[in-house]
Amino acid sequence: MENIESVKLYALNNVLSKWSELVNLVVVAGDRRKESKDLEEKAEMNKMYGLIETYKLNGQFRWISSQMNRVRNGELYHVICDTKGAFVQPAVDEAFGLTVVEAMTCGLPTFATCNGGPAEIIVHGKSGYHIDPYHGDRAADLLVEFFEKSIADPSHWDKISHGGLQRIEEK
Repeated sequence: MENIESVKLYALNNVLSKWSELVNLVVVAGDRRKESKDLEEKAEMNKMYGLIETYKLNGQFRWISSQMNRVRNGELYHVICDTKGAFVQPAVDEAFGLTVVEAMTCGLPTFATCNGGPAEIIVHGKSGYHIDPYHGDRAADLLVEFFEKSIADPSHWDKISHGGLQRIEEK
């Protein structure tokens, strides 16, 4: 569950908090429906619940259990795309980046780790954005900048969305 820091950054970022009607955080991780037997995963899930409570994220945060069904994942990406959202993959390292490819294929502007496969998939600023998982504050600033530009000029969101689709077609 690499999403703990993303949740904290979202909660602490004043600009994103100010936009709570416009920008919500959706985390797809773990399986909330059942109790984990893995002690480390259990501890991470408890941290996530603690962040939701501490930062009063109810109504701004949606935690969806990981899906094994790829069709359901695709539908999730399309729903987020329809609401002009973005996909963030904050892993420290990602060997290939299947979720990045899936998100870009659905037209979602994508922010993904600058380490591993996503570094080759995304052309920074054209088909998505590279983020450094060791500098979450910079990743948050990049997201804020993207959404500020997209609100001021909705064609900016479309440009990055189309850039991602075009990049997937090229590869």
